[in-house]
Amino acid sequence: MATLNKVLLIGNLTRDPELRVTPKGTSHCQFALAVSRKFTDETGKTREEVVFVEIDAWAKTAELVAKYLTKGSACMVEGRLRLDQWEDKETHQKRSKLKVTLENVQFLGAPKGARDSQEDEGEAGEEIDGELAGAGGKIPF
Repeated sequence: MATLNKVLLIGNLTRDPELRVTPKGTSHCQFALAVSRKFTDETGKTREEVVFVEIDAWAKTAELVAKYLTKGSACMVEGRLRLDQWEDKETHQKRSKLKVTLENVQFLGAPKGARDSQEDEGEAGEEIDGELAGAGGKIPF
């Protein structure tokens, strides 16, 4: 039987990315994405539903996310679902959390610090590793 574990999300960061380095020297970045959907309920009233998703990025992608994205930045993430499970040390209850492991990211707005320079210089974005970031550039994982 074939299986597929693929997630595509477009949203805004709910906080600044947190970049850490593992003892082996691998970069790890954590952030959360707010993804909303508007719909009309059975009474005809327009409603909005927001889902907050935790994202883990690794290696070069983690460093680029931490460098170019901040709270409120819009981006599209592509990744896979991962279930973290652990036992709470105080209550000894089993706990779990569903996260997305980032594979690709596409910046959908100007990178941080470029908003002011964009107005002054009229540039569309900044080039990273030969790709245009901030103006829809894609950063490969």
